[in-house]
Amino acid sequence: RECGILTPDGLIMEGKQFSELDEDQRQEVAPRLQVMARSSPIDKLNLVASLKNIGRVVAVTGDGTNDAPALKRADVGFAMNTGTDVAKEAADIILVDDNFASIVDAVRWGRDIYDNIRKFLQFQLTVNIVAVGITLISAAILKEAVLSAVQLLWVNLIMDTLASLALATEPPSDELLKRKPHDRNEYMLSNKMKKHILGQAFYQLFIMILLIFTVDKWVPE
Repeated sequence: RECGILTPDGLIMEGKQFSELDEDQRQEVAPRLQVMARSSPIDKLNLVASLKNIGRVVAVTGDGTNDAPALKRADVGFAMNTGTDVAKEAADIILVDDNFASIVDAVRWGRDIYDNIRKFLQFQLTVNIVAVGITLISAAILKEAVLSAVQLLWVNLIMDTLASLALATEPPSDELLKRKPHDRNEYMLSNKMKKHILGQAFYQLFIMILLIFTVDKWVPE
């Protein structure tokens, strides 16, 4: 309680008590269980399985051989660098500094990289849709492409690359930790991103088409 691990609405029980429950009772108790004392490897494994069965994303930390089953079963397993080889083999991530605070840094950087990839994809796909769209439309109507192959290559290599690098290298902030985790089945391109990509692409295409077909009216020869 002094450390803030056990809160008024939380539960505490021994591992044996938890494992003696049937699966339905475990799934009901698991979300509120904050401390499981005197737990054996099977108790830890049962807790991880119950949380995963109700759709939770589970992370487990451990350094001993008896932690290996739970580390393997969890979505993300964190092993200490000074732990046993069995634990490190079963884990997904090894904390080389043996510091639990590094888990927070891992979450912060993981969310930042994920967001940066999505920003990169949204920008890149929008620009490419516009470039391909304006090339096809101009070729079909004007019988010639407004952007040559070299110009398209220039757009992709120079303009897109620099802008995409700026989006992909944005450093993490503590605000990322206040956000709820995304769903495990969520696609890299969300529905909101798809709407933004198509909306921005059509808007840019409209402006480009307007400029191409009305340029002679407001630009002197």
